[in-house]
Amino acid sequence: MNVLAFGWSRSQWWCRLILLDRPNALGLFFSLKGSVLPRIAASIATCTGLAVLVTITHGLLFSWKVTLTPVPFTLMGLALAIFLGFRNSAAYERFWEARKLWGELIHQSRNLARQQAWVKIDSPAQAEEVRRVLFRTVAFAHSLRCQLRRLDSKDELTKWIGAQEQTEITARVSPGNELLTRNTLDLARWVREDRLPFPLAAEMDKTLAGLAGVQAGCERIDSTPIPFAYTLLLHRTAYLYCLLLPFGLIDVIGVMTPVVVAIVSYTFFGLDALGDEIEQPFGVRPHHLPLDAMCRVIEIDLLRASGETTLPELLKPVGGIIR
Repeated sequence: MNVLAFGWSRSQWWCRLILLDRPNALGLFFSLKGSVLPRIAASIATCTGLAVLVTITHGLLFSWKVTLTPVPFTLMGLALAIFLGFRNSAAYERFWEARKLWGELIHQSRNLARQQAWVKIDSPAQAEEVRRVLFRTVAFAHSLRCQLRRLDSKDELTKWIGAQEQTEITARVSPGNELLTRNTLDLARWVREDRLPFPLAAEMDKTLAGLAGVQAGCERIDSTPIPFAYTLLLHRTAYLYCLLLPFGLIDVIGVMTPVVVAIVSYTFFGLDALGDEIEQPFGVRPHHLPLDAMCRVIEIDLLRASGETTLPELLKPVGGIIR
């Protein structure tokens, strides 16, 4: 079963990086795995605690009755819900575009693995050159993953390329681009040596250009977040709304005010936190993309294409989460 699948599959509940046994309705209601509740629990507790205090004092603040009607909260809540929905849609669009880019990375890597069969091989040394191109492609995937997650790629690259080449590549501003450039230089040399017809070399270069496009797309998403001023406005508005809400409800629903405030706070803070989490899809939180698992898929495919028979296994979920 493909651990990178989305949606429903048999008795399993798939959600981005999270793989859970599908719970029943009651279990789903109380499930914390995959929930943003731990991140927003303090905010909900603060608003609910204030609501309890307002209920006890019946809206009195230093002997002054704070009089608010539900009308402004209705109008403000509608606008806030619309803006939160719009921001979450924008954040999910970034997440889905990032997923499509990494799907394209897997696709183009497999293309290159098939295209290497076009190269004429007359000696073990030449066979090793072809393997080196495939291994550089695996190194490119890991280099991109480390770049997006702000990790040191030295150890990952050393597994796939020589130590000297690794030192030269990591010294570059863009190690991933350097890996693709070296693959292109090998293609040009094969054409000069009549080991690869020019039209086929052009197709392979087109595949390398596709990999470069994936890197550029990921860098664009990573370096261009949703404008901070927009996010800050939603944060502040959500907090003001939930903190003032008890004063607008106390004269209408009385002792049920803390319950309603807790539910509304969970909804607004939860949407806000979820938008924050998926806005940058390349991290290591439970709802981020499983870049490690996708790199492992590329490893397996390209190792098989290079003639290896001992292949690593697909990454499996640990504690219901796959990285």
